[in-house]
Amino acid sequence: MNDRKIPARKPGIELEYDLNEPPQKVWRAVSTPELRENWLPKEALADPQAISVTPGEEVRYRLRDDAPPFLESTVTFRIAPNANGGTSLRIIHELDDVRLRQAEKAAANNNSLTVMRAA
Repeated sequence: MNDRKIPARKPGIELEYDLNEPPQKVWRAVSTPELRENWLPKEALADPQAISVTPGEEVRYRLRDDAPPFLESTVTFRIAPNANGGTSLRIIHELDDVRLRQAEKAAANNNSLTVMRAA
């Protein structure tokens, strides 16, 4: 039996950008639906409303793939002033669909009975 430790994968990706614009302007771009629509269309959102908001600092949206299996994910935008007078924008995109968490729990060799679906 193999006892190697496999490092845990991060559930998503993180990107960080330093922008020349002030934090208030970047906040408007990520939180105002009419402005956000230019770069994050409402068709990509599972829900057009943010799932959590910390005004001026962080906003989170629920996304849904437009192709099967239509997995859902969460994207978080974190905004902070940077040393140059601009904005540090961190984008965190996590794939956290419930169906994926259920599939991770069952091992392929768990010695349980195999149950097949009828066609």
